[in-house]
Formats: sequence, structure tokens, C-alpha cells
Amino acid sequence: MKTMGISQFKSHALKILDQVAKTQEIIIITKRGKPLAQIIPYRTSDINTRPGRLSDALVFEKDIILPLGEEMWDACK
Repeated sequence: MKTMGISQFKSHALKILDQVAKTQEIIIITKRGKPLAQIIPYRTSDINTRPGRLSDALVFEKDIILPLGEEMWDACK
């Protein structure tokens, strides 16, 4: 990972963005020595955008309007 000051990035932004796209290297932009932003290469990936990926993470309750039964109240205590 490379770091560079914000003024250097500002004056050479297009060249730096082309470099990141070509080398796939992450660049940290700093302001007064403190990290301010991170330039990362764009990657196309279907891992995170696959439909139904989170379908098993959801729990559907049958009826959320009716009050809880006694056994549920005891479990919540």
C-alpha cells in the first residue's frame, strides 16, 4: 500500500487513478500525515450481487400481531 499527500493527489489525480486501475494497488491519501481516504481498484464480482444470497439469513414469523404465548414470555425472562 502506498501513501501520498492530498496535494500530490490533487495535482496528479487522473494519472494516479490510471495507475491504480493498472496495478490494482491501494493508495492511502493523507492530510497532514493522517489517513483521509483510500483509493482502491474497482473489481467486478458477482459474489456480493448474486440474487438470493441472503435469503437464508432472514426469519419470517407467521403472525407478528398476536401477543406472545406463555412459553415465549417465560423464554424472554
